[in-house]
Amino acid sequence: MKQTKIALKTSSGRQTVPMTLVHTLVIGSGAAGLNAAVQLRRQGVADVLIVTEGLQMGTSINTGSDKQTYYKLGMCGAEADAPVLMAESYLAGGGMHGELALVEASQSPRAFMNLVNLGVPFPRDAYGQFVGYKTDHDPRQRATSVGPYTSREMCRALIREVKQQGIPVHEKRTVVELLVDKSGAGQRVMGAVALRADGSWEAYGAENVVFAVGGPGGLYQASVYPDVHTGAIGIGLQAGAMAQSLPESQYGMASTRFRWNVSGTYMQVIPRFISTAADGSSDAREFLRDGFDSVAEMHSMVFLKGYQWPFDARKAMGGSSLVDILVYIETVMKGRRVFLDYRQEPAGYKLSKLSEEARNYLERSKALQKTPLARLQHMNPGAIELYRDHGIDLASEMLEIAVCAQHNNGGLAGNHWWESLNIRHLFPVGEVNGSHGVYRPGGSALNSGQVGSLRAAEYIAHCYADWTVRPARVARAAAKSVVAWRKWFERCPAATRSWREERLELQARMSRAGAHIRSAGGLEQAVKDAWAQVRRLDRQGCRYGRAADQGQAAQNRQLCLAHAVYLEALGFVVRQGVGSRGSALVLHLEGVHMHDRLDASWKMVKENPAFREKVQETVYTGAGRVSNRWVPCRPVPRPELWFETVWAQFRAGSIYRG
Repeated sequence: MKQTKIALKTSSGRQTVPMTLVHTLVIGSGAAGLNAAVQLRRQGVADVLIVTEGLQMGTSINTGSDKQTYYKLGMCGAEADAPVLMAESYLAGGGMHGELALVEASQSPRAFMNLVNLGVPFPRDAYGQFVGYKTDHDPRQRATSVGPYTSREMCRALIREVKQQGIPVHEKRTVVELLVDKSGAGQRVMGAVALRADGSWEAYGAENVVFAVGGPGGLYQASVYPDVHTGAIGIGLQAGAMAQSLPESQYGMASTRFRWNVSGTYMQVIPRFISTAADGSSDAREFLRDGFDSVAEMHSMVFLKGYQWPFDARKAMGGSSLVDILVYIETVMKGRRVFLDYRQEPAGYKLSKLSEEARNYLERSKALQKTPLARLQHMNPGAIELYRDHGIDLASEMLEIAVCAQHNNGGLAGNHWWESLNIRHLFPVGEVNGSHGVYRPGGSALNSGQVGSLRAAEYIAHCYADWTVRPARVARAAAKSVVAWRKWFERCPAATRSWREERLELQARMSRAGAHIRSAGGLEQAVKDAWAQVRRLDRQGCRYGRAADQGQAAQNRQLCLAHAVYLEALGFVVRQGVGSRGSALVLHLEGVHMHDRLDASWKMVKENPAFREKVQETVYTGAGRVSNRWVPCRPVPRPELWFETVWAQFRAGSIYRG
């Protein structure tokens, strides 16, 4: 790294801003960003720097689930598996490119064994076989786990390796802008501008930028993303990076005080669902019964939510996703609050009346206790301890929940080396990379982040090892950016709204119109309101008090732009007639009435399966304009696999040009 300074001409005179020149800048410190830095060093790129809000922040190190899954190629027993077979499992969900699926499959053992060698305790038997189980959308037993905190253990192991290798980390930085050089043929990234916690500025010039900023956690009011994770895909969108599959997200029920998915045994023990008035105490009642023909059907569907946790449009009619819809009606449409109560049996609960699947599971698990809490204690005591560790005692209080945003299958578009499709030297990795399709096997996101960061590092080491960035050009771009940002902050004290009010407005809009329940009319109005907020925020800024909140104000700009682009992308797919698919339900008065116990407004547009063969691409072109288009899904590559031929290509380095 090389330290220098940038001269700024401001209204108060000449000032300087520190600038760091580094070969490869890693923005973000989740599991994907950390692995990128480690792999870069291992492959000979010595000059690497991680810039992050904090090593203990972000989604990877702060989330988990009942049994957080890591998806990989089968490595146990006699069940046949191969990269192409695993790639076909990815593609079965639709809306995914074949070469990405093949890379995520073929490189999964390499990425997985790296974690094992770093000390992540994935279970294996006495003969060294890494045992597996079937996860959702998985025909084979490819899934594994170390328990509720798989991604946290991955991060801890990778942080140890980062420290062992002496890779520098700049914490308490909020990156606010990517610097893109558009002077030559095409465009390329050349650095970034960041705001420190004390309100001072700094710039980074880089040959390559690994963009590992996670999913769009700050876009939703109802969110299971941790409070300490905001996401920064808006910075990439603002820079003009192409995105793909933005509307394809996952939503599911989660607790709201401590953000955690209530999947698995949290549902299989069949708790009571309680709705209350907004004050949380008055007018309490069990409300699910109104949506089902019988008590037994209701309890059986609650049990199925353990297996089928994410909201799924295919299960909205006569399936377990009706539970999510009923929770949505209570919380969003009626303005009430919903809780899970494990302390006593739900009204009318009888084991003998459950579906055969639910009854057999509970009987074989010997979960025959008299309360949901007792059943949970028997089957998964750690699930109770987890909430107790976060100040929630399920034995004495109810657990507030909502249907929350959980994961974005879309994101910035990259090739099979995870380089941006339209900005060279920019490598979006982890959740910010939109490699997934409509449906994906559970746990594949963790594998994708490790594979993508490995691939990015390998390509950088073999193809982008030289220094081609002109520091003077970086300095000019950074100076222009910092001056513009300072002018924006100067307008903030007079703004009509605080940063919290602006944040809440966009988040409420996304949860209302851009989450799992969508309609053409709702999205049309949401898009108009979103761009109006973008223009207002750009024009007047937003108020903030403490210096520590300056970064929050800055983040509002990229979040506000991102939510407008997302809403444009959602509106496009609804107008195109894609219909209800994945974790999104599209409503229309001419659709199919979903259930006799729901009012006439609950009519869904059925999926048009032809769109499973396409991928949506989205680009923000500036000045409030967004371009959307469809491209055909590319098939799984079938290259020649004659050993001598591939060996020759590998020796010649031609694999990096294909």
